[in-house]
Amino acid sequence: MGGGFSWSSARAGAWRGLIVLHRYLGVAVGLVMTVWCLSGFVMMYSGYPRLTEAERLRGLSPLRFDGCCAAVPTLAAPPRDFRVEMLAGRPVLRQDGVGGRTVVDLRAGTPVTGVSAPEARAVAEAFVRGQGVAAAAGPPRLIDQDQWTVQGAARRGPVWRVAFDDPAARQVYVARATGEVVQWTTRSKRFWGWLGAVPHWLYPTLLRQDGALWSEVVIWTSTVGVFLTATGLYVGAARLKRYRSGRWSPYRGWFFWHHMTGLAFGVLTLAWVTSGLLTMGPWGLLDSEAGLNERAALAGRIDPAAAAGLIAALPGLPAGPAVALKAAPLDGRLFVTAHDGRRPAVRLDGLGRPAPLAAAELDQAIRARIDPQAGAIVLMTAPDDYNYDGYDRPADLPAYRVALRDPQATTLYLDPASGAVVRAVDRTERLSRWTRTALHDWDFPALKKGVLWDIVVLPLLAGVTAVCALGAWLGWRRIVRDAASIRSRAGGGRRPG
Repeated sequence: MGGGFSWSSARAGAWRGLIVLHRYLGVAVGLVMTVWCLSGFVMMYSGYPRLTEAERLRGLSPLRFDGCCAAVPTLAAPPRDFRVEMLAGRPVLRQDGVGGRTVVDLRAGTPVTGVSAPEARAVAEAFVRGQGVAAAAGPPRLIDQDQWTVQGAARRGPVWRVAFDDPAARQVYVARATGEVVQWTTRSKRFWGWLGAVPHWLYPTLLRQDGALWSEVVIWTSTVGVFLTATGLYVGAARLKRYRSGRWSPYRGWFFWHHMTGLAFGVLTLAWVTSGLLTMGPWGLLDSEAGLNERAALAGRIDPAAAAGLIAALPGLPAGPAVALKAAPLDGRLFVTAHDGRRPAVRLDGLGRPAPLAAAELDQAIRARIDPQAGAIVLMTAPDDYNYDGYDRPADLPAYRVALRDPQATTLYLDPASGAVVRAVDRTERLSRWTRTALHDWDFPALKKGVLWDIVVLPLLAGVTAVCALGAWLGWRRIVRDAASIRSRAGGGRRPG
């Protein structure tokens, strides 16, 4: 052919280009992946500080209805959800409706538009007492957000941060708009958070406060990491062959060890970075609406008149240790569950009388409102493959499990006290469970978290860390050499050896 074109030279050029691209990506993205690995060691044992529902309930004061409910407030029409709790010594109604979340003082019958610093301090002190801690609170400080409240800050608004003088240096965050505790941390949680979750999730406040930008940065960094790992595997496999010297690698020194560790741990590295990318739900992959329609259909509409009647009857309820009443509608009828933060919830009917949920009642509601062909209800007392103790959420137990006969083969997990759907899995969620969650967190059923999990995962993560760290370091050394060579040529000197 004319022009001297050669397929072999084109392939050689492409090969050199691939190696150069891998080298330069390995410096920037390889360094990020090394940080992901090192912070992953911390994340194995200490995650991002979070407030659990059980902790929130334990931090509430017992309900008192003296002087309550003479003026029954107007409820949203219809409310999507509501609950009754104490706020700085007064019972309040918290309701979610079309217009958002509102808080109403049940003694005055007027909206609560915010909480003052003394009220926030009282809320924080009650929360700490509920955790079994006796400590003095410092003056509340109003902040827009910090490292531990940046998630959801735009939706929640400013918070009061209350610091305590206990040995753990607790800090409790109270939303100014609603008076709810939304986060709490200790010195230890903050320390390990900075070493673990913050670098692992690329979570510094400056970046995370812009949710869309943060998501794009993590997604594209992970995507480049997938490409970097895949090209490294390809180059490493292609270079693994018997050479005239009798060696199986053309590299020596640290490059040899990067070649060998890359072959040994490259597939695992690729699995971890790919599953990490999938946890971000990029481009709608593995999105699922399992349980969304079923949850609403099973509960039915909350009748505002029935809710108002229940609230008017609150002063007549027998005194008890309950700290919260939560709406628990089922099959179009209004119920509430009473919670004390420690024992199982108790269901009450619309007049405040005990109304324990029977399996037959729940079965009838499921067949009437969701699927007449649903399978039998089974009471779970131990985890299964989908209702299990995950990284940041324990299994919902006990729970009723029922399989639907819909095209997505949906399985519902329901609270035995209220009948509410607490988990749902369909075909997409099952795929996500194994390709995203299991691969990234290594929470396979045969490898329960414990000593065996530590023995298996720690060496594997150490190997992946070695691959990433060696690659980033060697790439940087080579780039420094290339830069020195270019400067030497530009100056007319000899090329460094």
